[in-house]
Amino acid sequence: MKKAELILTQAWQRQASWLIGLAPLSWLYHAISRLRKWLYQSGKLPVYRASVPVLVVGNITVGGSGKTPLIIALVEYLLTQGVQVAVISRGYGGDTKTMPRLVLPTSTPHEVGDEPCLIVQSLAAKGHMLPMAVGANRAATIDLLLASFPHIRLIVSDDGLQHYALARDEEWIVVDMMRGFGNGKLLPQGFLREPINRLEGAMVVYHHANKTKPASDNQPTMVLQAGKLVALQPSNQPPPQVGSAVYAVSGIGYPARFFRTLTELGFDVVERPFGDHHDFTIDDLMGLDKLPIITTSKDAVKLRLLAQGNPLPIFANIWVLSVEAKLSQAVYQAADLLMTKYCPTSPLDEMVHEY
Repeated sequence: MKKAELILTQAWQRQASWLIGLAPLSWLYHAISRLRKWLYQSGKLPVYRASVPVLVVGNITVGGSGKTPLIIALVEYLLTQGVQVAVISRGYGGDTKTMPRLVLPTSTPHEVGDEPCLIVQSLAAKGHMLPMAVGANRAATIDLLLASFPHIRLIVSDDGLQHYALARDEEWIVVDMMRGFGNGKLLPQGFLREPINRLEGAMVVYHHANKTKPASDNQPTMVLQAGKLVALQPSNQPPPQVGSAVYAVSGIGYPARFFRTLTELGFDVVERPFGDHHDFTIDDLMGLDKLPIITTSKDAVKLRLLAQGNPLPIFANIWVLSVEAKLSQAVYQAADLLMTKYCPTSPLDEMVHEY
């Protein structure tokens, strides 16, 4: 992790007293954000409206909130219901010079970013070919997507909640109940991108920790359920056993959740955090050959690519802990309402879901 980023992230987590010194910068950030939002909403700046409905799934905090697993679960459900759905993303960490571009199961993180790779590859592994495109210019990205897949009926925007140049028909906001809202302050004094009242008028999905299933089917909630450890590449080594010491290598927005999950699973965790969307190199793994390494699915898409060009023994002892979003009945009901409202010809069966 970059030193400044690590210091700030740790300060947010413990709500350090010195953060009050950043209050003037937070006020400036708030003023600029409000002005920018007003310019778009008042028509002073142009807003792009797609020819099909757009659902934005995002958050009001910096760092991971569980948004990507939610999108994977939501899109999988929509696809199984016959909805012609597609996804757009900024493609952070990808090659901006070649964007906008489509995301394929064979795309690499260097081309399109790690999260788009994870989304498309996860759904492809379940037999779904998801139309997806990435690009900082959301209008051009959507135009490319619709030109390539004219049958699309609904577009899900991975993040972009604060991208007011894109008109949206619905908003889903993920709130991580483990982190909450910290000190309730905007960047950089706190980790809020927008004030808490931004949740008003949006569908809020509450991400709860330490549960194996959603807390209540009557509330829009989700939990992340850990899967089995899978080798990064074919290996004859057994996976690390519960109770053993492991290196936890993570370059995600909120690595503390990943480290906590491993601890709760019974591992003796040696934390090795990196910055969000970190581009791993061999140097990052130097000195980590004494213990098995466990990483996230998001990090694995980059580490797997690194392993292809560097057949080193350490890659045979790297393990991937996948997580899957388990959604409450209320979230599926909200998805059904989306289909009824925007895709009325999609098949909707009166059925009881088992979660």
